[in-house]
Amino acid sequence: MINFEEGSVILIDKPYRWSSFDVVNKIRSLIKYHIGIKKIKIGHAGTLDPLATGLLILCSGKFTKKIDEFQAFEKEYTGTMVLGATRPSSDMETEIDNTYDISNISEENILELAKTFVGNIQQTPPLFSAKKIEGTRAYEFARKGMDVKMAVNDIFIKEFEITNINLPEISFRIVCSKGTYIRSLVKDFGEKLQNGAYLSALCRTRIGEYYLKNAWSMEKVEEIIIKQKK
Repeated sequence: MINFEEGSVILIDKPYRWSSFDVVNKIRSLIKYHIGIKKIKIGHAGTLDPLATGLLILCSGKFTKKIDEFQAFEKEYTGTMVLGATRPSSDMETEIDNTYDISNISEENILELAKTFVGNIQQTPPLFSAKKIEGTRAYEFARKGMDVKMAVNDIFIKEFEITNINLPEISFRIVCSKGTYIRSLVKDFGEKLQNGAYLSALCRTRIGEYYLKNAWSMEKVEEIIIKQKK
């Protein structure tokens, strides 16, 4: 039994191509339709891009006051980048705009470079992101072809592990602070190799002490909500 109205924390395995807002809106609609709660406070603690999957924390009722607290926790991601090409969005949302020769890049180059990203670094968020610029989401400017200046962020990378190299693909695991954009990290990785790179897959596996393995699928949440009606 989940007391949505009083307050709850729900771990969701966000599906591919769903926005974080899609998940919130779907669950809000299910609660209204099946349980009959017309007005409910519900929000998510940390946006995941539509093309990313993995752990999304939802808070309802009094627990929405804890959203900022959850957002401040360190995050863990696994993913795959592709060397030898760039895309304007630095992920699969947009088409390849430039290609590069990767024949001179070795596994040693890749492993040594990953070490240089660990620690306190500065990062420019991607233009194709939900970050707000004077009240407007950056991606809205990007999709109109407008170029705007993104402020640099100070972030902390606790771990950057290369888990597999099968060029042009590189698989990795990253543990990082709030405010880290993995797409920007991948873009910078390619540039430091004097090459190009984009993110082809990303999954958030942990937020603080909350793990993806304990999250529910959207289908499971819907099943629970429908049963609660009965």
